Amino acid sequence: MKLILITPPTYFVEEDKIITALFEEGLDTLHLRKPDTAPMFAERLLTLIPEQYHKRIVVHGHFYLKEEYKLKGIHLNGRNPNLPEGYKGHISCSCHSLDEVKEHKSGCDYVFLSPVFNSISKLNYNSAYTPEELRAAAKAGIIDKKVIALGGIDEENLLEIKDLGFGGAAILGALWNKFDACTDRDYQCVIEHFRKLRDLAD
Repeated sequence: MKLILITPPTYFVEEDKIITALFEEGLDTLHLRKPDTAPMFAERLLTLIPEQYHKRIVVHGHFYLKEEYKLKGIHLNGRNPNLPEGYKGHISCSCHSLDEVKEHKSGCDYVFLSPVFNSISKLNYNSAYTPEELRAAAKAGIIDKKVIALGGIDEENLLEIKDLGFGGAAILGALWNKFDACTDRDYQCVIEHFRKLRDLAD
């Protein structure tokens, strides 16, 4: 099962070092999501990440970065819903209902379905689906290998995501909450937690 990591919405000093270390540990894909930030900061972060990992990075905005830095692809969402003209390449998108999954799945390499569990990173962003609804959606073929679960995923429910037939899990708060960008300098606890998640996903 794929493990996808979404960046926190703001930049911080050690971010490139942590991302590089996670790629070295086997991170499948990183989604670079920095809403309402200038593209120059994304460019700076990308130049600090070794080029060999650029092909594993998907951008949520400033889509020109995909070609300029030879990235994996682009992600469509409510903020950036349209493909650039003539775009060819990897596409993923955010879905917030099973109907949206049915609508968008065929045109994407994969889609995010959220929130599957109560969010760790967003206050009052709670699960939109019962376990029964998810099981029924998996049985109906709506949830399959092209659907990535997002929202509240951590070590205690990752196996449940796997059992439901999702193609992967997107992690955000579970990992970044292990590091306080204002006070921490040692990010070993982030790496160790990723290893736990990676081993469960395998």
